[in-house]
Amino acid sequence: MGEEKWEGKAVVELPGTGAEEAWGALEDFCNLQKWFPIDTCYRLEGVAGEPGLTRYCASDVKGATMWAKEKLLAMDPIQRCLSYEIVENNIGFKSYVATFQVAPLPNGGCKIEWGFLSDPIHGWTFQDLKGYVDSTLHFMANKIQLASSNSSSSSASAA
Repeated sequence: MGEEKWEGKAVVELPGTGAEEAWGALEDFCNLQKWFPIDTCYRLEGVAGEPGLTRYCASDVKGATMWAKEKLLAMDPIQRCLSYEIVENNIGFKSYVATFQVAPLPNGGCKIEWGFLSDPIHGWTFQDLKGYVDSTLHFMANKIQLASSNSSSSSASAA
């Protein structure tokens, strides 16, 4: 019998950022380096916003390049949701699928959910992966919120 899958979700609320603004950051699939703590991300093949779009992401970590090729599985701009899978990497992922969804909050702002389903990763525990997803989502949310507040203040001063 095979190992069990790891499944988890992280959620973060962005009280000062609208769902459309946050979605605008996430739907730009091949510019992840703007929001995610990596050095580079670019399109390898496919059409922006279309399933099959493949990106290459990499960072230098302690003198070694850690990289992944990720393929967009689905994107729904109406539901503000996208799913992708890691198709190749040197980080240790065998099977990994993630889903991001942005939803408005009742009193303004939005929340971002990052769900994942993964084979166990050699050298990691489930809590390692869950902690990585959670801390990275908070990092992304802070960058998105900062960009949102900067664009709000610059448009307010231009008025």
